[in-house]
Amino acid sequence: MAVIDYFDRGWRLNPTGAAYIQGERAFTYNEVGALSCRIANKLLALRLPKEAKGAVWSGNDVTAWTCTLGIWRANKAWIPINPRSSAEDNRYIIDTFDCEILFFQNAYASIVEPMRDALTKVKHLVCIDADLAWAPSLASWLGDASAVMPVVPYEMDDVVMLTPTGGTTGMPKGVMNTHRSLQTFLGFNLTACTYRDGARPVNLAMAPMTHAAGLLSVPCIAQGGTVVVLAKPDPAALIENVARHRVTEFFLPPTVIYRLLEVPGIAEADFSSMKYLMYGAAPMSVEKLKKAIEIFGPVLMGGYGQTEAPAGISILRPDEHMVGGALASDERLSSVGHTNPLVRVEIMDDDGRIVPDGETGEICVRGDIVMKGYYKDPEKTAETIVDGWLHTGDIGHFDGEHRLHITDRKKDMIITGGFNVYPSQVEQVLWSHPAVQDCAVIGVPDEKWGEAVKAVVELNPGQTVSAEELIALCKERLGSVMAPKSVDFIASLPRSLAGKVLKKDLRQQFWQQAQRKI
Repeated sequence: MAVIDYFDRGWRLNPTGAAYIQGERAFTYNEVGALSCRIANKLLALRLPKEAKGAVWSGNDVTAWTCTLGIWRANKAWIPINPRSSAEDNRYIIDTFDCEILFFQNAYASIVEPMRDALTKVKHLVCIDADLAWAPSLASWLGDASAVMPVVPYEMDDVVMLTPTGGTTGMPKGVMNTHRSLQTFLGFNLTACTYRDGARPVNLAMAPMTHAAGLLSVPCIAQGGTVVVLAKPDPAALIENVARHRVTEFFLPPTVIYRLLEVPGIAEADFSSMKYLMYGAAPMSVEKLKKAIEIFGPVLMGGYGQTEAPAGISILRPDEHMVGGALASDERLSSVGHTNPLVRVEIMDDDGRIVPDGETGEICVRGDIVMKGYYKDPEKTAETIVDGWLHTGDIGHFDGEHRLHITDRKKDMIITGGFNVYPSQVEQVLWSHPAVQDCAVIGVPDEKWGEAVKAVVELNPGQTVSAEELIALCKERLGSVMAPKSVDFIASLPRSLAGKVLKKDLRQQFWQQAQRKI
């Protein structure tokens, strides 16, 4: 199936129903479908080449998302632009990924306008919600474009999503995902998040739709469900909208869940409609996961994926978090579940050999979910996909029940005195302390050990704990080798736009200090 076919399936199931709700405004399937057809027909009339690139620079907004649907309907490639990225980063992405048409909200016009001359590959600028002297509004640009559904030929390996990587190791690379890889993700999600007896999901999109929340809304739409769109992350709005619209599912990164758990009155909020609270994109504290299950109920669903294998490598279903009505073991809760039956996942050593269950190595993935490659970067593609295997850069192992565990990023492993220390194991212990909201464990230069284990800790508001207490806790649970040699407290950890802690930014300051001493 083409990715737009999933919207059209929901359109046929529920033509007059609400596809999206934003604020007090409901958008029916007929309304959104017709607008997406008009956008696609206009794009086709421009006679852009196959797999031409279209970017949408916007916050969470239904009309902006419909521009993405129109790009897909024309079988073009969508470039997600995160509005919280810097202007220079977005300019780099638009230019490097050869974007030819840019849709943007008027709220970002003052950023887009000064860079127009530098965007030499952009042939068409469209302001979604206003007529500007230098860019027509979406309504003006569409003119009399037909709302008849166009028939557009496609192949399963056509690129329909060109996603920037996080850029945590340099400038972002463009990940080419296709109808095939997105179909594998969507099929996996639809079988994992089931609804019975004609029930229709209600999805809440609070996280950026330019990231996981956008793709995770598509399975809901494929079932004729409704997506409630929040313009920005707001815990109070989340609580209100879950109860008001009887939301059944949403996705949040762990860092946002941690903050949600601290919202006053969260334990009394109405989450009775929830079936699936999806978490992922970063490791989750087991202790905070237990607290989340206590507050939200047995609806937590973990997952593991990468931009290069979108959101579909493995899943820990809600029922797997429990055993006989009680919480499952910490070992199971710390896993990312069983692997997607539609793909093959193995643990490999540095020589590319598959290791037995229980042994640690690099997580490698093979199957239709794997990206086509990095845009205009065959060398990096060849480094990452070897003999058909995507080398994720994540270190992990399978446990005795063949559930997958992610130990750490390969580049984050600390070698101290000849011993390997995986930061995530130390972080799990630190997270268990009630005063700790979030933390990051890194290796810093040390004359004796080569690298020393350092913890950088963000505390819950109004709570205190000493460095000595946290070090003692880690020594008790993990032994002296893995325990931090030092602890720094910080008001707010540096994070990517997807909510991941940027350990490279933390490491950089300590390694630069060491170099200045040389």
